[in-house]
Amino acid sequence: MNKGNDKETLKKLAKVKELFFLEIEKTIIGQKDVLNHILISLLCNGHILLVGVPGLAKTLMIKTLAKMLDLDFNRIQFTPDLMPSDITGTEVIEQNRSTGKRSFKFFKGPIFTNILLADEINRTPPKTQSALLESMQEKRITYGGKNYELDLPFFVLATQNPIEQEGTYPLPEAQLDRFMFNIMVNYPTRNEEVSIVNSTTSNINVKHKPIITRKDIIEFQSFIPKVPIAESVVEFAVDLVNSTRPNNRSSSFANKWIEWGAGPRASQYLVLGAKAKALLDGKSSPSIKDIKSLALPILRHRIIPNFNADAEGMKAEDIIKELLES
Repeated sequence: MNKGNDKETLKKLAKVKELFFLEIEKTIIGQKDVLNHILISLLCNGHILLVGVPGLAKTLMIKTLAKMLDLDFNRIQFTPDLMPSDITGTEVIEQNRSTGKRSFKFFKGPIFTNILLADEINRTPPKTQSALLESMQEKRITYGGKNYELDLPFFVLATQNPIEQEGTYPLPEAQLDRFMFNIMVNYPTRNEEVSIVNSTTSNINVKHKPIITRKDIIEFQSFIPKVPIAESVVEFAVDLVNSTRPNNRSSSFANKWIEWGAGPRASQYLVLGAKAKALLDGKSSPSIKDIKSLALPILRHRIIPNFNADAEGMKAEDIIKELLES
């Protein structure tokens, strides 16, 4: 690692964080933890699932982010009749006017973008949800036996409504595991809501300017894995994830309440996320405290409580908090 280049990158990151919050707070009031996790996920080349009731500015948050990053943006409204080809694209027969020969031509779908908003992702059947799987992991899609690479960076932000369950399809565990964070978007405080109402019912038109280039984002994403981390911090992340797996040297608490625990991807995201968080906080290396601060959004969708937990009203969050304390 080049120390001179590293210092420049760290300065850039500090400036990006400052500009990010200055710019986005022109439109989004409150939700600082949510915004911080979005920034961390972007730097780690991860994806985000935002869960919250309607009207909490989830879609507005993502649209504002796209404007600030000066990246291509597409929105897909997931519905029960949405087909996989509506996401990835489809082949159409074209006829050459001069030769009369017919051939197939692939027309790219809305997934060919930098920031993809998958709105109400749980409203479409698993077959269509799975159209996102390959693209989220491999940054490409396969159609008709051919591979089509996606433009980088590629960032999926999906939204989900937790209270309206009629006509919804729960995301398969394999799909959930592709998301780095599962973020709960909560109601604003009273003062925040007063500010929201004042700003949205006035005649103020906010314009956002780009704060970071595509090249810078890719540079940051390649820099995060190079950040040094103590072996004890890595071991803490691995031990924490291991403690969610029943019958694997787990605590009696985990064996009692958990059906399935988190996989290795959770450990990887805990370490990567902690590295990004440390740099954004002005530190050169992450600590166990950074790992703990990211445990809930990284683990809550990777733990399946068992029948005992359901009967006692224990949720994944309660289990994670207990594991962190123990």
